[in-house]
This record gives sequence, structure tokens and C-alpha cells, in this order.
Amino acid sequence: MSAIADLSLAPSGERKIRWVMDHMPLLNSIAADFEKTRPLEGVKITLSVHLEAKTAYLCRVLALGGAAMSVTGSNPLSTQDDVAAALVRGGLEVFAHHGCSDEQYWDDLRAALAFGPNVVVDDGGDLVHLLHTERTDLLPGVLGGCEETTTGIHRLRQMARAGTLRFPMVMVNEADCKHLFDNRYGTGQSVWDGINRTTNLIVAGKRVVVAGYGWCGKGVAMRARGMGARVIVTEVDPVRAIEAHMDGYEVLPMAEAAPLGDVFVTVTGCSGVIRPEHFVTMPDGAILTNAGHFDVEVDMAGLRELAEESWEARQNIRGYRLPGGKTLYAIAEGRLVNLASGDGHPAEIMDMSFAIQALSVLYLVQNRGKLAPDVIPVPAETDRLVAFRKLQTLGIEIDRLSAVQKAYLGL
Repeated sequence: MSAIADLSLAPSGERKIRWVMDHMPLLNSIAADFEKTRPLEGVKITLSVHLEAKTAYLCRVLALGGAAMSVTGSNPLSTQDDVAAALVRGGLEVFAHHGCSDEQYWDDLRAALAFGPNVVVDDGGDLVHLLHTERTDLLPGVLGGCEETTTGIHRLRQMARAGTLRFPMVMVNEADCKHLFDNRYGTGQSVWDGINRTTNLIVAGKRVVVAGYGWCGKGVAMRARGMGARVIVTEVDPVRAIEAHMDGYEVLPMAEAAPLGDVFVTVTGCSGVIRPEHFVTMPDGAILTNAGHFDVEVDMAGLRELAEESWEARQNIRGYRLPGGKTLYAIAEGRLVNLASGDGHPAEIMDMSFAIQALSVLYLVQNRGKLAPDVIPVPAETDRLVAFRKLQTLGIEIDRLSAVQKAYLGL
């Protein structure tokens, strides 16, 4: 029995899903294959990914393959109630509510797991966490899962090192067709879509501090510079710091960057990246945003404790007046700015990422019982297949190695 906000919103959600379907030709081709062959017949899948239109279409593709689906969101502020309603109207079980409390969020996750999945598709690791803590009774039925995010993979690797991970998890985030495109171009565009639509302020001429220069940080910095911002990068990894320097960005510790920034974007997957000692040195009017998975990168609890006053400055923007009269602004309560203040990555980008997801689920099913309980990479052939099929949808042809060239390369 589904639990959503309002079933009457379904027509609006259906329009959103139809729009992304028209811009996801790669996933359309997989949907056609799945509908014909039904390779997931009898498989039960619980999915926890940001519940918006592109995710909804992935759910429908998996269902076309024969899977029974139980769906929930991975962030209360990214759940779109009309999209959830459209999935329910289409026959899927959904447990998700936009803007719900933390307690309701976890209750929705528990409800989605209750039907006993064989495969979990996770975004951040919360489903896996519940299966290994509260619902260990369901573990014997789980043949594996897929993880969408850098943060989730960090958590899985910790479990694998400790020997506590009980089933194989495919690291979808580390596929080339995921991190090279989704993380860089998807995050790069969607973060600024969210910031721009929420603030209605110009980027050109501003000093933007990007915390973290992984694939997501590279995209955020690249798009900020493209819009005319002066970009400062902060890092803890010396190799990435050199890369940012050679890419033409100023590289500073956060303590030195804080007094200079007009807009701050955290993209690290870590906690406590921007803290009270940084808040007090920031310029009046500085804007704080987070593009990492959880709302811990900007220390919002520390900001609330420090502030003498707070108020809603604009929809999804809260102002915090510090001692001395300076005001800082936080977007979306420190949650994912591209989803809590926008629609997430462009459909054409998620076309590739969700193709990897769908084929990784298929890989788990086809290799049931053959994979160790560990974090495992997306098979290279899956990555290449997605890349080739994406090129076909773009009308792009590339060269192929001849037999002589393959022999020369030892392939």
C-alpha cells in the first residue's frame, strides 16, 4: 500500500515523465529490450533515488523488464509529490513525501523495504544501512544492489573493509559513463541551475569558492568560470589541488578563501567543510550552498547556533544575521542545491547514468550467487556498451580498430 502526499497530482507528474522520456533515447532503447525479453521477471527491487521525473522513468523501465518495484526518495527536499503520484497511478508502490520530517523520511525507507527486495538501488547508502541494522531478517533474500553516489560508495567501502557488507554492491558512480558525464557535466549545470533560479542573482564578477575538486567540483568550477565568476578551489587532496591550479583556478585553504567568497559551493562528500570559524570571516551577504549528498558539509547547526536572528529571505533561502550585523544566506537548508532547489541533472545526462543503473541491475540478476559480498565495479563491457549506444543516439560515428591494430595492442 503506497504512502504519498496526493494522488490527484498524478497528471502533472505524468507530463514531467513524458518530457524526460522524449529526451532519454538510450534508456528508451533499453526499455524496448526489457519489454521484449522480460529479464527481471520475478525480481523485487527497492529503489531509493531522488524521486523526480528521470528517476520515475528508470523505475518504469525496470518494471517493463518484469521487476516488482517499491520506490522511495533519497532526500525529502528532492521528492516531487506529483511524480510520486504518477508512479502510483501507474501501478508502482511508492513511499515518499516532499519536505517531510527526518522521522517520516526513515519511515518511508522502512516501508519501501518491507516487501523484501532481491535488489536495492541506493543513493547515499540509507537502504543498505537499514538492511544491515534494522532489517537483517531481509538479508537472505538480497542478491545485491547498486550505489549511485560517491558518498554511498564511501560508506560501502568502510563496510567492506570492516567485513560487514553482506551482499555485492555495484559501484555505479565509478563507471566512466557516470562520473565523467553525470558528475562533471550534470552536476556542473544543475548546481548553477538551482542557484540561479533560487537567487535570481548574477554570477559574472562574483568570487565563487568551490570546496572539493573531484569530478563534481570540476564541473561546478568549470561552469562558474564560464559564467564569468572568479573561482577559488579548496582541497585536501594534493593531487587534485595541483590539478585545480593547472586548470587555472586559485587554490587556497578554506580559512583563507572564506573572507573572499561571494558564493560557496561544497562538493566533497565530507562533513564540517564550512564551519563557524569560517562563517565569522565571510563577507556580508555571502551565499552558502551544498552540492554534496548530505546536509553536513555546511555546518548548518553551527550557523543556527551562531546566528542572532534568522528568517526566510526568499523561497528556499534563509538569512542568518550574525553578531555584528553581518548576514549570510543558506540555500535549501544546506541540502543538495541542484535537487532541493531545482530539477536535478539534465535528462540527456541521466540517460547515460540510468542506463548504467538498469544494466547493472541486470548484471546482478544474471550473476545471482556468483558475486562476493563486496563493492564491485561496473563491468567494462557495460560501460562501453552504454557509450556506443549513446553515440548512436547522437548520430556520431567513430573509428574501429582493425585486426592488425588489435594484434599490435595485444587485444
